[in-house]
Amino acid sequence: MVITAARLIDGPPTITTSAGLTPGSGFTVNDFRGYRCGKNVELNMYLFRSGATIPVSGTGNFTPDVAACTVPSGWRPTSGTTNGNWDDGTAEGGFVIGTDGICTLRTTNGEAIVGEASSAGNGRNVRLHITFILDN
Repeated sequence: MVITAARLIDGPPTITTSAGLTPGSGFTVNDFRGYRCGKNVELNMYLFRSGATIPVSGTGNFTPDVAACTVPSGWRPTSGTTNGNWDDGTAEGGFVIGTDGICTLRTTNGEAIVGEASSAGNGRNVRLHITFILDN
């Protein structure tokens, strides 16, 4: 098969969304972008911590884990739990998303996520990013 310029651009179309992200308790949605090309999915969730500051345990974990948001149906992993990264410009860590679409903050580099309810005018914007491959 010869690869030509026309052949390089005949892949599956990219499907996008910016609707349907549901914030978890103590969060509000600033922005949401989802991209799907074939079985590849990329999600970018941009949230504001409107609730209380999320404290950190001595081991760098949130105890309990914190549900930040739920992504819309059709934009979720189809099998198991997938790991992603989050940051707020100061703190950073890991989160997971399951087949139910719930994005759960689990770990941090030791910094708390400052919330608007605890520190008026200083609530932080939290950005979550994940890519995964659909398996069905």
